[in-house]
Amino acid sequence: MAPAAVEGDRSKTAVFAIVLLAIALVLVGLISLSVGAAGLPLRNVVAALWAGPQGQGVPAGEALIIWQIRLPRILLGMLIGASLAVAGAVLQGLFRNPLADPGLVGVSSGAALGAVSVIVFGPGILAPVLVATGIFALPLAAFLGGLISTILLYSIATRRGRTSVATMLLAGIALAAFAAAGTGLLVYVASEQQLREITFWSLGALSGASWSKLAASGPIMALVLIAAPVLGRGLNAIVLGEAEAYHLGVNAQLLKKLAIFLVAAATGAAVAVSGVIGFVGIVVPHLLRLAIGPDHRALLPACALLGAILLLVADMIARIIVAPAELPIGIVTAFLGAPFFLWLLLRNRGIVDL
Repeated sequence: MAPAAVEGDRSKTAVFAIVLLAIALVLVGLISLSVGAAGLPLRNVVAALWAGPQGQGVPAGEALIIWQIRLPRILLGMLIGASLAVAGAVLQGLFRNPLADPGLVGVSSGAALGAVSVIVFGPGILAPVLVATGIFALPLAAFLGGLISTILLYSIATRRGRTSVATMLLAGIALAAFAAAGTGLLVYVASEQQLREITFWSLGALSGASWSKLAASGPIMALVLIAAPVLGRGLNAIVLGEAEAYHLGVNAQLLKKLAIFLVAAATGAAVAVSGVIGFVGIVVPHLLRLAIGPDHRALLPACALLGAILLLVADMIARIIVAPAELPIGIVTAFLGAPFFLWLLLRNRGIVDL
């Protein structure tokens, strides 16, 4: 088959997949709103959404559950899943390697260290900063932590436009270990109340979701999701090599700076409200590359949709499996993602041929 015909078939497959994922996201979102300690019929969920926050014609208890507890949690979960998946896809395009993931290469750990620093030092030496930045203090600190980690990782792993996979993974392990050591030090000096908040970050959870947290981090993640597809053409070119990208008219240096900034912003905003949730950024892009191909112009929006779906499903499992208690969602994504990562490693070594 001619290359143009293959490209046309892939474009049709990508459009079909994106439409299908958008429909699936709406359905999973509605199901997620109905699932929990108090199960609600889907028709009641739709009626409560239609009635609005005042809930006229809907039982007051159900309107309260939908609008004050579950809806901010679902929206936050969608944004976090989409942001982590898109950050993973951008990192993999930037490093030209499918093993790059914000959680695995230390970016999430750096963001968590930034957030934990605000928790511990916020009442003391960072009090003026906290007063000046208000509800944005935590997302900003997480963003700075993620940005520093991403820049260090890229600087260490890339030489003359080439990225060593082994160096990237080892540097990621070292950065994650350093961030974990910093977090451990902060745990040592933290008060009991701060210790409980830090535990929340280390396990990853959506249980603390609220409209105020959505208002603080949601716009940052939404802007990243809107801006990321602009990098699609440039990432396609940089995957071929920086010299080839230059001949195609792509400013590789500017593209790398934008990519690093978006990855840090997406990861920092997500970690600021949910803690460290791993493996979404590696599982989602890899599955979609198998289904719709490597074109980042389609891959990035598809990653946003599938990442949102995956995190909502993981959140439902976390709420159901030990009900009426609740598992931290980071444990669920680790159980789902770690075997996939091992399979991916073996496949890349040629041990598994699937």
